[in-house]
Amino acid sequence: MNFPLVKVLKNGLKVELDYMHSQEEEVVRGILNNVIVEGKTYPQIQPLSQSEFSAYWLSKDAFVVRTSEDGTHKTKEIFGAFYLKPNFPGRCSHICNAGFIVQAGLRGQGIGRFMGEAMLLIAANLGYEAVMFNLVFETNIPSITLWQSLGFEIVGRIPGAAILENYHMVDALIFYRTLH
Repeated sequence: MNFPLVKVLKNGLKVELDYMHSQEEEVVRGILNNVIVEGKTYPQIQPLSQSEFSAYWLSKDAFVVRTSEDGTHKTKEIFGAFYLKPNFPGRCSHICNAGFIVQAGLRGQGIGRFMGEAMLLIAANLGYEAVMFNLVFETNIPSITLWQSLGFEIVGRIPGAAILENYHMVDALIFYRTLH
């Protein structure tokens, strides 16, 4: 696969999807920590330290969506990111897992779909046979809608998997999709 992958978003902005560079790690950790603090989509309660972030997000492949090259030398802004790694070890490592984040003010512009579609191509290219999401909270309607539109099936439900604000318990869905 040739990187970066380039796309024009709904708002007309040109973005690129590429492997995350080391100098982008802190920005991605900041976006993830903002998502964690929102308390609606990730299981973590507290923001992640650098070492926790590295263990969680950087164990295999990590990607970002950033502003595309426009001829100037300004710093590229990161709009979203995702990791891609085996969901299980050894004999089951052909099934991958991925986690996605988009900056709060930029949701609904097609960044998540761009990342989801690219992840499917990248995962297949890396030799994975299937993708599995272990914990998609039933209240995360944008993600559920996206994954179903990309051919994922709900293969399980974990009752009361997450305790959200005001001790509101919600189920988590398990999504699965083969790549071939």
